[in-house]
Amino acid sequence: MQGPGEILSASAARFPRKTALITEDRTLSYAELDRAAANVAARLVADGIRPGDRVSLYSQNRWEWIAAYHGALRAGAVVNPINVMLTAEEVRFVLRHCRAGLLFAARDQLAGLEGVVDEVDSLRGVVCFDDPPPGARSAADYLAGPGAFEPVAVSPDLPSTIGYTSGTTGVPKGAVQSQRAVLLNCEATARMHGRTEADVVVTALPTPHVYGNVAVNSTFLVGGTVVLMERFDAGEALRLIQEHRATLFEGVPAMYSMLLAHDDLDRAELGTLTRCTVGGQTIARSTVERWERVSGARLIELWGMTELSGLGTTHWYDGEPRPGSIGVALPDVEVRVGELGDSRRTAPPGVPGELLVRGPLVMLGYFDDDEATAAAVDADGWLHTGDIAHADEDGHFFVVDRRKDMIVTAGYNVYPAEIERVLAGHPAVAMVAVGPVPDEVKGELARAYVVPAAAVTEDELIEYCRERLAAYKLPRSVRFVEQLPRTSTGKIMRRALAGLVDS
Repeated sequence: MQGPGEILSASAARFPRKTALITEDRTLSYAELDRAAANVAARLVADGIRPGDRVSLYSQNRWEWIAAYHGALRAGAVVNPINVMLTAEEVRFVLRHCRAGLLFAARDQLAGLEGVVDEVDSLRGVVCFDDPPPGARSAADYLAGPGAFEPVAVSPDLPSTIGYTSGTTGVPKGAVQSQRAVLLNCEATARMHGRTEADVVVTALPTPHVYGNVAVNSTFLVGGTVVLMERFDAGEALRLIQEHRATLFEGVPAMYSMLLAHDDLDRAELGTLTRCTVGGQTIARSTVERWERVSGARLIELWGMTELSGLGTTHWYDGEPRPGSIGVALPDVEVRVGELGDSRRTAPPGVPGELLVRGPLVMLGYFDDDEATAAAVDADGWLHTGDIAHADEDGHFFVVDRRKDMIVTAGYNVYPAEIERVLAGHPAVAMVAVGPVPDEVKGELARAYVVPAAAVTEDELIEYCRERLAAYKLPRSVRFVEQLPRTSTGKIMRRALAGLVDS
């Protein structure tokens, strides 16, 4: 294979009648999903989409999104998956910046994009997955057709995807992922997690995100079955695991916290699960232990980012567990911890520094942004991830926190994730996030935002931390809230914590 556009057709040739994808309203075999993707590809070429043109996808998880993704790749186009949580203005920016040729979207997402075709010079039209509004075309016309199309040949070095970052530090940046990088990530993930055609994978991870994309396509690669939720709901996830006898569930830490807190957990049949994965943010060891005890399945931690087309590190499914670790480097990928003062020097084992990655998974660069590319990837090819981590003697990595989330208290570095991991172990804490608050004397102080599972006081939680953390790391205040702000992947948005009020 040269790229991810060949994954679906290869598995359709091997397992034509096997179930590939299950959604709320549709179940498709590999042959059916492959035919839908071929129809999309044929229509795109007929519409004038040429190799290298950008095709944007903007909706919640749905089977049509999957077909459009593979159809666009098969036509030689570059996929631009758009985060559904972006504002209408941010979406307009992305479409203009990547010079999108066509936009596939759900009607809900189109509500704030009236007139976008006239505003984005490159955009030839909008294709709606639902009943199209005036001026939009129907995706049904793209999904129905002859079912035969000769895929456009692509070089593995050419772009496959332009995935835009969240833009929390400015305007979104488009990470250009090569055909090789996306395919290698799916292949490595399938190998390290032991995926086979016997697997049934339940996931609510958003397909526009690299973690969600790899969860789906690494399963397609081996001929497994994907049960795709439109969005995460803990009760529904427990039901789907039981109904479809899932062997694998994939999620972010907040999803596991919500599963463990759900009223149906005690009645759920989880015995078919053989392993699960978690990524996106650091997870409390107590949460890992509770899920493994309840499910009987190993919870495999992983780490990755858009600039790597997915995972950068994870564990082998049958390897020795290493509590708290994000694992080892993927095959053929170099990962090391650079000293904070001089990243050219590798930090000794156990000493925190910046996590650096080099190899075929690293992005080709940020689209039309040489300055940002040079700032992220140094002259030696090392991607500076912005994550603070340390390594052990055996090459396992441990993420401490995001460098930009670090709280500086009277000159001491305080990492929110470290406090979160401690507080998550308290039985009265359902979910927790930590952020900074300004202080005239010490600059910044750590504040914990807690969704309680039982009655507990601020003093009790701070005292609980005092027994487990150095004095300078203690949260100086606790706010009790009904819920925490989350991204479309379920990750906690620390930048939005300051706007929360007590419950």
